Amino acid sequence: MSHPTTLDHTTTLDQGIALDARGIRFEGNPQLVLCASLFYFRLPREQWRARLAQIRASGYTCVDVYLPWNFHETAPGRWSFEGRRDVAAFLDLAQEEGLYVIARPGPYICSEWDGGALPAWLGLDRELRVRQNEPRFLAGVTAWFDQVLPILAERQYPANGPVIMVQLENELDFFDCDARTGYLTALRDQAVRHGITVPLIACSGQGDLEGATGDVPGVVPACNFYPDDDSPHIEPEVRHYAELLAERDLPLLITETNRRHRTLRRLLASGASLIAPYLQSSGWNFGYTPSAGNWGRPGNLMSHGYDFGGYVSSTGTERPEYAEAQILARVIDTLGPRLALATPTIPRTPVTTDFPTSSSPSALRLDGGGLLLAVPHLGTGAGAGTAVVNGVPVAVAPDSCSLMLLDVPLNAWGHEGTLTLASADLVAAGEGVLVFSSKVPVTVVVGDTRVEIPAPEAGTPQRATAAGLTLVALAPADAVRLRATDRDGTVRLDEPAPARPAASEPVAVRHARRRADTAPERPAGRHELPPTLESLGVYRGRGTYRTTADLTGVDELLLVGAADIVDLSVAGRVRPTIAGFGATRRIDVREATGSVDVEAVVEIWGHANFDDARLPALRLGALRGLGTVWTVRETEDVSALWSVHGHWAGRLAPLRELGGWSSTRVGTPVTYTREIRTATAAALHLKGVVEPVRVTVTDGEPHTVHAENPWISLPAGTHRISVTLPHHPSGGGLRAELLTLDPVTDWTCAAQDDDLLTAFATETESAPGQEVRLPLVLAPGEEAWLDVDLPPPHDGLLLRPDGIQIRVTGWADRECVGRVWVGDRPDFSGGDADVLWIPPGWSGLTLLVRGAAGPEAPELRVLRLESSDSEGRQ
Repeated sequence: MSHPTTLDHTTTLDQGIALDARGIRFEGNPQLVLCASLFYFRLPREQWRARLAQIRASGYTCVDVYLPWNFHETAPGRWSFEGRRDVAAFLDLAQEEGLYVIARPGPYICSEWDGGALPAWLGLDRELRVRQNEPRFLAGVTAWFDQVLPILAERQYPANGPVIMVQLENELDFFDCDARTGYLTALRDQAVRHGITVPLIACSGQGDLEGATGDVPGVVPACNFYPDDDSPHIEPEVRHYAELLAERDLPLLITETNRRHRTLRRLLASGASLIAPYLQSSGWNFGYTPSAGNWGRPGNLMSHGYDFGGYVSSTGTERPEYAEAQILARVIDTLGPRLALATPTIPRTPVTTDFPTSSSPSALRLDGGGLLLAVPHLGTGAGAGTAVVNGVPVAVAPDSCSLMLLDVPLNAWGHEGTLTLASADLVAAGEGVLVFSSKVPVTVVVGDTRVEIPAPEAGTPQRATAAGLTLVALAPADAVRLRATDRDGTVRLDEPAPARPAASEPVAVRHARRRADTAPERPAGRHELPPTLESLGVYRGRGTYRTTADLTGVDELLLVGAADIVDLSVAGRVRPTIAGFGATRRIDVREATGSVDVEAVVEIWGHANFDDARLPALRLGALRGLGTVWTVRETEDVSALWSVHGHWAGRLAPLRELGGWSSTRVGTPVTYTREIRTATAAALHLKGVVEPVRVTVTDGEPHTVHAENPWISLPAGTHRISVTLPHHPSGGGLRAELLTLDPVTDWTCAAQDDDLLTAFATETESAPGQEVRLPLVLAPGEEAWLDVDLPPPHDGLLLRPDGIQIRVTGWADRECVGRVWVGDRPDFSGGDADVLWIPPGWSGLTLLVRGAAGPEAPELRVLRLESSDSEGRQ
């Protein structure tokens, strides 16, 4: 692992952070690390300390935090590290709250964040290739690293701060990087140049360790696992990677995984030294920062609530998994270095159960002797199941993973002898006393003495003795409050947390003030073809495109590459909102004739955070805007007269319809070729595509055409088209349609970026608006700016607009809090897509309500205000 310009992280065991096959050492002291994601850029600054303290109180000792490039560089060369962007202050608070930090500055972070944190303007340089060992991209990365890495270098453990690792890139094994080694080497060298001395890591997203790290010396591989929580096969997969890394004398670092502690226990027992469930502490995508992603059919828009069910909701409410975290943390603390230096194994004695469990259970050889055995109960029934461990039947609660101890010497806790078996979590141990947490009866064997302890209930510990030891069983609700235990088994508990008050009933708001004026537009010039919004200086926000088109004899328009949200009006008629992620769309305009006005308002929801070739706007670095608008002049069926190449077709190639070759070689590719002439630009539509097909135009490079967007653009001229697809007699065949096109030109553009919209929404000098009572009915394409009174003071509110065919954008306390789309809409992912969060103390709510075309008239019926606390009650 050594390299001339890097630290060897397997050495210097008495200084800083050291990694080897046995685990992680902090100044020579081994520790197993539980780490929770907490993202400063998704929280109000005034909540940072409380959220950090909340994580530390859960028993976790570390937070991982992305640092988004485009959150700090808001426009080319314009940097901000103040207010909610003051990441240095966030890191200092983490240290004050007793937390380590794994810093993840990218440059790419994914995180369902706008563009994966890559600035939108990078896509304006046609020669620039993101996430590649390419000079233009690396120049931008250098500018970012020059800003952010000194902040991290100044706060490294142990000398000056909490940063114990720095992650380079993010799941690069998902991405088609041409030169991984060169790219990761460039990032590593920049980190070293800026004085980063803690371990540099790079995480794999699908288990390709070399694909994630480039196998670069000094870059430690880490793993992201997102298994099915109910899968019986988690353990053997995780052990596989633990073994691979141990061969390199490295620990298994799990930098992302699911949030359920039943699963985290299985990972622990399979050899993980770092366990970092992603997004245990949820947050909020303020402003125009959610991404467009590929978690839909295939596209999706991320909601502003960023919440995957972690132990803290996006508004800060603790969920049941929070107590599970505290129990697991107590087990880790109790076993201490014994567990931190443990190595994974498979138990020699089979474990039998009467419930669904792991196909291959994992155990850890504890340092100093004995085993920790994980026995997951993957069922969800009401009663306990029974496992037989070393011939002893023990109770296991449903939906749990017991961490059982086998053959553990007791001398570390001042007692001679051996703990032969303990069926429940050991949450405390002292001289002469062992304390367990369990929902079911506990079986303990000390030496040859076996004791059955009844299931404890909250407030009623159960006690027993065996071989001079006092054994105490606590209900989990008491175990999380355990402060101390006397030798006689008397337990001392912290006072219970105050009962959470019942959530207040939602309040229906039916009054608002409608502003007489609307947000100004910034003129953005006249253009032959519609430009991208980014070329107009709109990296987040929206723009308007206007022109006049002659539609004489035109039945339809073809819209190519439009994204993200397009409200198109032709001859005064607003069409249903288009959110097709850049897919080509046909638009019926038969009712319009002659010279008509065409207008489109295009809003950026967010740039793609993942690279998906199926739709144009899902490509990483893809730009936003209206795309290109064409009039369709003629449509021709060109499904016939394709020559066949492949299988046994001879040189005198037979002519068939596209997809019509008959053969017994099912699944073997066959190529259909045809010459197509067109006097103008054209589009070839392959109707009936199911599986991806390969298309070559004349001597160009072949490219893949997908079912989601089965179109090929053609310039004027003569083209030799080749379509290659696997032979599939049951596939239904293909049809080909040629559309000849003329471009719609002479566009006048106007821009409204997020700064302009926010300035208008939060201005305090505007004239008082007109009082309106909801419901408010709007025409398609009509907008209303509404000022809404909030109850002062408040402890955080959720605003739930109720209506049909509307989009609502909200601002409070001089910041955009998010957007809600009610009615016909694309798939959404993340948290609750139907609410806006107004954080505690934020005031001055302003809403922009826009009507969309649909089967019903756009209408805002009522605004419902709920307490923030109601969001976490799951």
